[in-house]
Amino acid sequence: MIRNPYMPQEAEILKIFQETDINYTFRLKTDLKVKSGQFLEVSIPRIGEAPISVSDFGDGYLDLTIRKVGRVTQALHNLQPGDKFFIRGPYGNGFPIDKLKDRRLIVAAGGTGLAPVKSLINQYYNDSLEIKSLQLLAGFKSPGDILFSSELEKWSKKFPVEITVDRGSENWKGRVGLVTKLVADLDISEVENTMVIVVGPPLMMKFTTQEFVKKKISIGNIYLSFERKMSCGIGKCGHCKIDDTYVCLEGPVFEYSKAIQLLD
Repeated sequence: MIRNPYMPQEAEILKIFQETDINYTFRLKTDLKVKSGQFLEVSIPRIGEAPISVSDFGDGYLDLTIRKVGRVTQALHNLQPGDKFFIRGPYGNGFPIDKLKDRRLIVAAGGTGLAPVKSLINQYYNDSLEIKSLQLLAGFKSPGDILFSSELEKWSKKFPVEITVDRGSENWKGRVGLVTKLVADLDISEVENTMVIVVGPPLMMKFTTQEFVKKKISIGNIYLSFERKMSCGIGKCGHCKIDDTYVCLEGPVFEYSKAIQLLD
């Protein structure tokens, strides 16, 4: 029997973690096998469907970090542990794990762009990612928009974590400015052996990547995720198409030599 690619499966909510005022992580009971950087299609009958990146996964569960920004996500935020909704996937190519082996890795994430790379970072934290080192640069609009605060603190005890915000507050003692400034301030050793992953809004990715190129990082060692471009997930609706490229089929992760043709 031919499987209907549009047919979702039911998933139960195990736990819900509040990240910010409008961002919550939903832990689902599922045996789906996913890779870091892939995404799912999430749906509620009679309401709609939305593509959501997988932020983490483990034995019998996966996490979706969902921002309350529309009809579907608003409905999801009204659910409680024990409730169920529908998922299909996973879709996308994920991050190039094999190419990262024995390399130094720098991850630059803007805002909710930290969610798609969280599982990759946790693999390194848990010693299951075979790379030489990892450094995280994360930028957010404000201190109140910082995702995964407890994880950021935990990670910082094992590897360098730099956090910046576009605008500070009275109680904010950290850096203020764009992620691009964090990149500009980097002293990168072993440039030829350094890989870079950039995830975030299009303008953030464009200018952050340009800063890495200024640091002499090879464009073949830079990867970007266009996870915000997703729609149907299987190349039928055309909403993610940029010129002749279907982002959901060929991506959402692209090497910079390809991604530069897709950036606005």
